[in-house]
Amino acid sequence: MVRAAGRELKCAMIQFMKAKGDRYGEHESLEKLGVEVHTMGDGFTWDTNDKTQDIKTSEETWALCVDKMRNGDYDLLVFDELLYVLSYGFLDIDAVIAEIRSIREKQPHLHLVLTGRNVDDALAKMIDEADLVTEMREIKHPFNAGIFAQQGIEF
Repeated sequence: MVRAAGRELKCAMIQFMKAKGDRYGEHESLEKLGVEVHTMGDGFTWDTNDKTQDIKTSEETWALCVDKMRNGDYDLLVFDELLYVLSYGFLDIDAVIAEIRSIREKQPHLHLVLTGRNVDDALAKMIDEADLVTEMREIKHPFNAGIFAQQGIEF
C-alpha cells in the first residue's frame, strides 16, 4: 500500500478488529501518504467476548468494504484482519467470495489485499480466488518472552 500510495494510486485500508477511536502508528504514516484509514472494530475478540457484537461489527465493516469496492474510485484496498473474521465465522465466506468475484469482473484493475491469520482448510477457497498469496508466519515473538506490545512495532 505504501508503494501504491507513493505512485499516487488511490488507496484505503479498512480494519476489522482494531478498536474504533484508537490510533495506531500505521494511521499516522498512511494518512501522511493520503491513504484513507477506517478503523471499524470493537477490539480483538478476546477483548469483547461477545460473539453477537463481533458478528454485527464484522457485518457493518464488510458493508463499508463493499461500498469502497463498488464505488470504482480506488486502485488498492486493504481489508485488514478480514481472514480472522472469516476464520471465526463472523461472515459467510461464500458470500464474501461472491461479492469479490462480482466486483473483480467489473473492475479488473482493483487490487485487494486481505490480511489475517488462521487460514486453514476452510479458507482455502480464498486462496483459490487470489492472484497472489503470501504466507507470513511467526517464528518468534517478544510477547512469548513476556514483552508486551511495543509502540511503533505492534501498534
